[in-house]
Order: sequence, then structure tokens, then C-alpha cells
Amino acid sequence: MLSKLLNIRAHKTSGIVGLNERNLKLIYPNNPREYYVLADDKVLTKEVLQMSNIPCAQTYEVIRSNSEIKRKWKNCSMYDKIAIKPAKGSGGGGIMILKKNENDKWISGGRVVEEREIFQHMAAIIMGFFSLGSDDKVLIEECIEPHPFFHEIYPEGVPDFRVILLNHVPIMSMLRMPTDRSDGKANLHQEGIGIGVDMEKGTLSEVYDGHRYYNCHPDSKAIVSGVAIPYWDKILEISIATAKAFPHKYLGVDIVIDKDKGPQIMEINVRPGLAIQLVNKKGLKKAGTSYNN
Repeated sequence: MLSKLLNIRAHKTSGIVGLNERNLKLIYPNNPREYYVLADDKVLTKEVLQMSNIPCAQTYEVIRSNSEIKRKWKNCSMYDKIAIKPAKGSGGGGIMILKKNENDKWISGGRVVEEREIFQHMAAIIMGFFSLGSDDKVLIEECIEPHPFFHEIYPEGVPDFRVILLNHVPIMSMLRMPTDRSDGKANLHQEGIGIGVDMEKGTLSEVYDGHRYYNCHPDSKAIVSGVAIPYWDKILEISIATAKAFPHKYLGVDIVIDKDKGPQIMEINVRPGLAIQLVNKKGLKKAGTSYNN
């Protein structure tokens, strides 16, 4: 439905980039296929980020086989909060956030989770349950604590900024946030919302839920239009540094603001979606895209 809507608006609205044009003029000429793996595998992504001293969540363990699960899990017992992710997952699938309660028990989704459940989840990741059937790795990393800025708008989940860059230049951005219907996920296709960003001012604009626009979060009713984004200059700085660290010229960079450490890179995408244009009421061409650079 979204792709159809984008293609229709591409004909009616100057500056909108449709799926075919994105693929033919942005992705294929700028992102060599042999380097897709650097974005599609979060373990490799983080290795590049760490080599370039770009801030991102600390990696605690990488588990590549079932035989490693119990041994490497023991190394994580010292932490009070962790995130377990499939290295090749997408759209938030397979992510398990664990926090210890006052009895030193692991809590996920508001309930106590036994070790056997955690091990089963890791085994499912390794078997490729969350990565379209291909073998995968378990990434255990530092759990990001969102900055209060996010919780003032909506108190649940982990929102992030998507910044799209072409030739290392940021051309469009949005804030992706969870809703009551998205189960803590910020992805638009999972009923999260997108909030447009005025990149020159470093402020939020309007909320888009896939159907209509608002000046506030549809559930919390917190006004977002005109709200200043903390660390905006830093967000742009590390998004540019990230783009320069990878051999891709057209890139989506996802950034969250940690309450203590500030902006952190979450992941990158060599095939960033086009809904960001609807969120910002502006096409990528109008944002300054030149396919001849």
C-alpha cells in the first residue's frame, strides 16, 4: 500500500522519489552490492563503527553457535541491563531487552524470564528465525536508556532518528516513535509514527501516522511541532562520520540519544525506505538530492 501511494504521489508531486527511481538512481549506482553485508550484519556494522571511534552501544558478546550460548551468557551475568539482537534481523524482530529486578531476576516485557527461555530465544536467532532463514549470530550489547527528551513525548520504547545521507551530506531526517499500538517498536510499518525534522533549525515539525498529520503524539497528546532536538549538531556530525566510514554513498543512519552518553549509532541501512518523504511532506529531490554528484 505504501509503495503504491509513493508511486502515485511521485507523479503528482514534484520532488517525490518513487521506488523504481530510488533503486535505479540512488541505490544501485551508489551502493556496491558486495558491501551490503556491512550494513545487513549488525556485528560487522559495529566493528566498522568502533574502528572509526563512532559512538555506539558497547558489544558484550557475539554468539555464533549453540555450543557457545551457556558459556558466553555467563559473561553477561555482571550486567543489570542488556539487549539481545539477531545480527541480521530487521524491523526490530527478535530483539529482547532484559533488565534485572530487585531479586536479581531477568525481566522482559514486564514478566520474569527464565534462563531456558533466553537460551531458546538465542537458539532461534542462530537458526535464522528472525533473518529470513539464513544462519545468524546473537549480538548481546549494552542496553540504551533513552534520553528524557523522548519520554516527554511518549514514555515507552526506544525512539530513534533516521538520517538519510547522499555523498556524505545529510538530506532528510525524521524521528521514529512508538505508539500504543506498536508494542514498543518505532518502525512505521509496525504502527509507529514518524515526526518530521527541520534540519536547518534542528526542530521537530509534524507527526505522520501513515494516514494523517498531527501537531502532537496521537496517544500522549504531547505537542511536538517546533520542539528543539537535543544534540542536533552532534547527531549530524556522527551521521556524517558514519557515512564516511562505510563504502556506501546513499545511506540511512539510525541514531538514538542515550540519557548518559548522548547520541549513539544504532544501525545503518543501504536501502532506506521512502516514507520519510511523506513524513516531511517533501521529496528527496526537493531536499537537495542531485543524482549527478
